[in-house]
Amino acid sequence: MPRHLIKRYTPDPSALKKHKYLRHLGALLHDENLWHLNRRSVAGGVATGLFWAMIPIPAQMLASAFSAIVFRVNLPISVALVWLTNPITMPPVFYMNYVVGTWLLGTPADVGEFQPSLEWIASELNSIWKPLYLGSFVLGIALAIFGYCAMRLYWRLNILKRLKARAGKRIGKPPAI
Repeated sequence: MPRHLIKRYTPDPSALKKHKYLRHLGALLHDENLWHLNRRSVAGGVATGLFWAMIPIPAQMLASAFSAIVFRVNLPISVALVWLTNPITMPPVFYMNYVVGTWLLGTPADVGEFQPSLEWIASELNSIWKPLYLGSFVLGIALAIFGYCAMRLYWRLNILKRLKARAGKRIGKPPAI
């Protein structure tokens, strides 16, 4: 796991303790598990971040941070992965969530002709919210499970690779890749 790369972009927990807006969070934000880079914490951070990235709500980062604090997983990774759905990727991701939701509900995926107005969005939101949120929840759970398992597997393979390299150095032959 490229710990040095992650640590370079992770804020210093002691600096956060002194930050004027975060100081009042007290022990919640200062739990060491939120900042450790270990197999469980990073995989959990990936899972919570990917789950909330799929859910179309405002303040996804806050929801992801709250989940990271509750489950005591890596906070920076959890919050960073929410940006998987950014203003560029939101339309295709949320459309895919909507299509999955309509498939699960057995309803046709038809929102009519798009009109760039708040009135159109408000009227269509009434008919699309159920499939959108169902699809978002199902894909969020699936992506969180996949991300958790993939990160655990990646971490394990990286450890095995390092152990083989260390064993090769002891014997005096080059590591097998």
